[in-house]
Amino acid sequence: MKAFRSTADDYYDNPMDDYPLPTRIFYDVVIWVLFLFSKAMWRWKMEHPEPLQRTGEKGSVVISNHTSMAEVITIVCHIRRTGGRVRPIMKSEFNKNALVKWFFARVGGIPVERGTADMTALRRAQHALQRGEHVLIFPEGTRIRTDDQPVTVHGGFAIIAQMAKADIIPMAVCGFRDITKNGSHLMRPVKTWMRCGDPLFLTDAPADLKRKERLQWVEDEALRRMYAIRDAMRAEHPGRR
Repeated sequence: MKAFRSTADDYYDNPMDDYPLPTRIFYDVVIWVLFLFSKAMWRWKMEHPEPLQRTGEKGSVVISNHTSMAEVITIVCHIRRTGGRVRPIMKSEFNKNALVKWFFARVGGIPVERGTADMTALRRAQHALQRGEHVLIFPEGTRIRTDDQPVTVHGGFAIIAQMAKADIIPMAVCGFRDITKNGSHLMRPVKTWMRCGDPLFLTDAPADLKRKERLQWVEDEALRRMYAIRDAMRAEHPGRR
């Protein structure tokens, strides 16, 4: 890879540790700035972080509920600051803006064509996991700003885990929805929380299920755990979403 000649596809297809030195320096500077800013503004805390810190040859598929772009920043900052690499799955619509495409490619984003069987994105995520990079996925697909907002959960993350023979880490966030008031784009300082659950392995599915049924069982169980963690944190912090 070349510092000033590499394409977005080069960044999607190559290990983050192989990015050109200027890009890696840029990435870590961005992480430092966002880490300090987010810690000061949102006073976030990652609870039960151990599943993300396991050492091994493969990364994990990390799934979370989604209420704000701020949680993307904090999850990525936490993983990077604790020595890991993470690639957020992003909707391909972001690539319509050349500057956003340039930036997201250099911070590890992998674009996916939603609503399609995007095998290119699946393979990129598979290879990232096999290299030891985590893959961050928000199954809700968009920010859920109110509890009565319709939610369409997007599956497929169990297939990625199966392709890479990786595990799935369900996690959840709480308090990030309160960063901005309804109808306002101004951020305010609030306290926020994140919590990881125990890893889920494909072998946890009942052995008598067929392949497709096993994948569906794993996705349903991962989502159940994700929402259970979210609801537990909400109960511990009344009024926070």
